[in-house]
Amino acid sequence: MDKRYQVFVSSTYEDLVAERQEVMHALLELECIPSGMELFPAANEDQWTLIRKVIDECDYYLLISAGRYGTVGPTGVGYTELEYRYALEIEKPIIAFLHRNPQQLPASSCEDTDDGRKRLESFRELLQQRVCKFWESPAELGSVASRSLIRLIKTTPAVGWVRADEAANTLAATEVLQLRRKIDELEARLRVVTLSAPPGSERLSQGEDLVTVSFTFESMNAARKEYRWSQTTKISWNDIFYEIGPLMLDEATDQELSNSLDEVVYLYSKDELRKMKDLKGHKVGNFEITDHDFQTIKIQLRALGLIEKSEKRARSVRDQRTYWSLTEYGDRVLTNLRAIPKDSPQSSGLETDAGDEH
Repeated sequence: MDKRYQVFVSSTYEDLVAERQEVMHALLELECIPSGMELFPAANEDQWTLIRKVIDECDYYLLISAGRYGTVGPTGVGYTELEYRYALEIEKPIIAFLHRNPQQLPASSCEDTDDGRKRLESFRELLQQRVCKFWESPAELGSVASRSLIRLIKTTPAVGWVRADEAANTLAATEVLQLRRKIDELEARLRVVTLSAPPGSERLSQGEDLVTVSFTFESMNAARKEYRWSQTTKISWNDIFYEIGPLMLDEATDQELSNSLDEVVYLYSKDELRKMKDLKGHKVGNFEITDHDFQTIKIQLRALGLIEKSEKRARSVRDQRTYWSLTEYGDRVLTNLRAIPKDSPQSSGLETDAGDEH
């Protein structure tokens, strides 16, 4: 990005017109923006307010001193010295350029009173307490000022100015980078959230907690007489999810989940049913979970963050069925439930269950 620096040039004026021109040319060659007292036609308190504002806006402060102290303001201090002291006060990067032999200058370029000469001598002593360079001719001053400013810019980088269009592009690039970082941060946080149980779900029944499930089934005795039964069984949430979860690795309808839960209640109640005297010699079948408990199980799995309504496929407008799929967290839980550990007995061969007729 092309950056320009604004430089305030301070000095007495009428005795240093040629010298100021050399410095201005040097600044322009360095593509700097010169500012100085020739912009202000009169010396008064309002002007001093304006001068301070311009010094505030500048990146660097240069001072040229030769044989004159300059106009003294109402406070008893010269305006050139006021400018310098203000630049010191606000810690502006400063370089002072002092004439090497001011006593050899023409009388017209020197102070003509003892008071003026004393003020100049005191001011030069102040200037020499900080970085300063010396010169004798306008050409030498221009060269010294150019080299000194280049070094100052390198050692003390300032804010500078840029074209409005470049600033807008830079600002836009910075904002894009900040937004990209924000997006990455939010995506990382979202990733943590999607792989974790929802807040508050720790208060819900889950895992190895048992839930009572109501279902109906039919039986037929040896005389082929049919009966219909209502029964309950207790199943853990992990067992329920273990059995029906794989259906939703892609997606499954309400009906498919309901059919699967019918199988689950048979699987987990068959041992209890064998112990029922009234069913001795009966063939059992047509197991069906109650709609109330089916809906409760579905809502509970959703509240636990394991399943969600699926929006995976484009469907016909006639297809009004509800589809369900695993959340990322649900996929992770199911994998932990069903993946076979290396040292598990099942790792040498999957178990099968011929089941009962139903």
